[in-house]
Parts: sequence; structure tokens; C-alpha cells
Amino acid sequence: MSKKKVVVALGHDALGSTTLAQLSAVRNTAKALADLVEADYQLTITHSNGHQVSMIHKAMTELHRIYIDYTPAPMCVCSAMSQGYVGYDIQNSLKSELLSRGISKPVSTILTQVTVDPYDEAFYDPKKAIGRYMSKEDADTEINKGNYVVQTSDGYRRVVAAPQPIDIVEIEAIKALSDADQVVIACGGGGIPVIEQQHVLKGASAVIEKDCIAGKLAADLKVDELLILTSVDYVYLNYEKDDQTPLATLTVADAKRYIGEGQFGETDMLPKIMAAITYLEAVPTGRVVITSLSKTADAINAKVGTVITAC
Repeated sequence: MSKKKVVVALGHDALGSTTLAQLSAVRNTAKALADLVEADYQLTITHSNGHQVSMIHKAMTELHRIYIDYTPAPMCVCSAMSQGYVGYDIQNSLKSELLSRGISKPVSTILTQVTVDPYDEAFYDPKKAIGRYMSKEDADTEINKGNYVVQTSDGYRRVVAAPQPIDIVEIEAIKALSDADQVVIACGGGGIPVIEQQHVLKGASAVIEKDCIAGKLAADLKVDELLILTSVDYVYLNYEKDDQTPLATLTVADAKRYIGEGQFGETDMLPKIMAAITYLEAVPTGRVVITSLSKTADAINAKVGTVITAC
């Protein structure tokens, strides 16, 4: 019997928010991932990088502010840095956990680029906040550079576009490693956003939603399952209200109806539901499970979590 192929999407809770917190969190996350390998799943892993890319952007901006000769790092470079160091922690922790269980399996990270449309509407209305809070003076400097800035109650912050992904540039390399039964970490933080100009890929000042690329990755690999690990055990109707109701099962048609009713938070559950729809419309025989990291083992045994199917 062939192994089940699954894309696992890790959220913020699986990674922590500082370098030390990340290392601790990833060691715990590795146990859940190793459980999946032991259950004979073939894993491709993608992950969030919100805290990490923001930290890197802040650090590089401050370096330029103090040492003017060091140029600021563009968002695409910050994304690449975050992919590298998050992937490094995940692959080392997972490899160690697997070896402790007597399992010898290659685990590798692919720095992944994802093409976006330069005319995507998101570039005309950037909303994704990044980096540190700034003074009015620093905000004006950013605006003069051509960057977008918004004012909040805590100060000013730069915002960037979150365009839709078009193609995963390294998809053939990811497929090759996956087909060889290796654990692959790819498309971290949504991937490095790039714009294709003839034969050249140029980095874009943008970020791609992690959940969005998870659906695309699962569809491209035609996996059996997309497992989205988040901070809640189920998808809920009327979330955080008195009549909050967990959903054990959901179809694509149901999901679209609930989206129309505004049931899912725009920045939390909605991207996950959209990722599920993207995947299931491409692979109707697949299934999506949304649950918390701590319930991974129960989720693969259908004891907890929301299961989404095409019909």
C-alpha cells in the first residue's frame, strides 16, 4: 500500500516569535510531525513566517539607520532569510526526532520562489503590516521612498501587498524530493514573491499568505490530504460568540455559503478555508483537516478537527 501524501501547513503557534522561542517550539512541533511519519504519511511541510520576517525586516532597517553604508534589505530578501532560518530549525529538529525513533529519512529545505502578477489588485491597496512602529519622521522617510505607510494607535507602520500566487518556481524540485519519499520543507512564509520579466525573476515588495500557498502547493503536488495546523481544534460558526458551534465536517459548497455569510475572520480562518477550496477544486478526491497542533495525532485518526471535502 502506497503512503498517503500530505501537505502540512504550520501556523505561528508551531514556531514561536523569537529565535530561542522558535527553537523550543519547533522541537515540540517536530514530535507531531514525526508522529505523521510514523503513521506512514509522506510529508511536505510549509510554514508561517510572520514574526520572523518582521523581526528580520526590523533588524535590517535598524542596521541601515545606524550604519548608513548598509542598504536596507528588500522584502523578498527578508523572506528568503526567514525561509532559511525557519527551515533550518524545522529540518534539524525533525531529523533529530526521527532518528530518536529509529527512523532514518532525509529532511531538506528548499528556498522557494513564487511568481505573482505585477498588476494584482493587492499592489494598489497594500494592507499587510510589517516591521517596527515608526515615528512620523521615519514614516515620512518611508513614504518618500515610495513605500506605503499606515497610522495606528501605536504609531506608523509600513504595509505591503499580499498578492495571489501564480506559479511555484521550484515545484519540480519539490516533486522530485517528495516522489523519493523525502520530507520536504518548502514555500515557507508563502514563498519569496517574484515577478517574471522575460527570463529574469525579480523580487517583489510583497508577502504571500502562507495558507494561500499551502492550498496551491497541495494542488500542484496532488496530495491525498492538506493538514492545516492552527490555534483552534475546529472551524467554528459564530466564533467567540455565545452560540459558537464547532464543525466536524464541511463541503466546499458549505464553505462558500458560510463565506458569503461572513462567518470566517478575514485574517485568520478565511485564508485557511480559501486554501481548502483551492486544493479541493483541483483534487476533488482529497480532503482537508483543520485543527490545532496539539491534536495532530487525534486528527489523523478522525477523532478531532474539521474535515473538509469536495462534496
